Amino acid sequence: MQVQDLLKKTDKLPNVPDVVRELIQLLSDPNVKYSDISERVARDQTISLKVLRVVNSAYFGLSRKISSIDEATVLLGMDKLKTLVIASGFSNSVTKVDGINLTEFWQDSFRVAELSQWFAKRTPLVEADEAFTVGIVHNIGRLLLHLTEPEIAQDIQTLVSNRKAGRVKAELDLLGFTSQDAGKALMDLWKFPSTIGDAVKFHKRPFSDDEPQALPCILNLACYLNACIRNDRDYDLVREGFPAAVAKAAGLSEGIVYELDDALIIGDELRLLLD
Repeated sequence: MQVQDLLKKTDKLPNVPDVVRELIQLLSDPNVKYSDISERVARDQTISLKVLRVVNSAYFGLSRKISSIDEATVLLGMDKLKTLVIASGFSNSVTKVDGINLTEFWQDSFRVAELSQWFAKRTPLVEADEAFTVGIVHNIGRLLLHLTEPEIAQDIQTLVSNRKAGRVKAELDLLGFTSQDAGKALMDLWKFPSTIGDAVKFHKRPFSDDEPQALPCILNLACYLNACIRNDRDYDLVREGFPAAVAKAAGLSEGIVYELDDALIIGDELRLLLD
């Protein structure tokens, strides 16, 4: 089987709203205007309503109710609005997937995105917006696999659950490629920036390239911390197992290991987008 065989099943691919794709393209434009963003967001009623719900939640603690995307843009700022729109757009891209609990899947993706953004703000080599986006889509290849080849996806899951193979090996044995390869192919199909697709592809093995890139390294670190949170790992063990070589390649200082307690308590307000 080839990765492209999955992409040919167009009726089963995730349906990401145009506004999200446009927004991701705009991320590289430092001169983008507030009006450009709010106009695009307002076109999608579902995303607009979800964003306004989060904006009006107790988390933001605004003094009055916000009723329009224009107001939300001004009060929240561009970065936060883009974060909410991207998270909402992807989490609404599919409604049911055999073998995947979508609520847990997107909560996991949101946390990786927040952690990626946290690391990116501490290195000059990665843009925080791009890090957040790649965190949201880092596991979308697995979603694609379950949508297009649910029986094979279940066989892979069984091997992993029974500890007969790691996920990468199981995917290579049964597919001939990994879900990261599939994710990269989907990013290319959607014409996302190549840096995002490359980070999705290489984040599990950031040193498989001769010259490791900072963005997949950041994503690798975010996935590491996410696993620590999910498994409720003791803080001392988190620091001991922290991949220092990956952090160095991401442009992070050696002292980052002493800041990890801040990352481990990052909020999960984005879960409101899943209701």
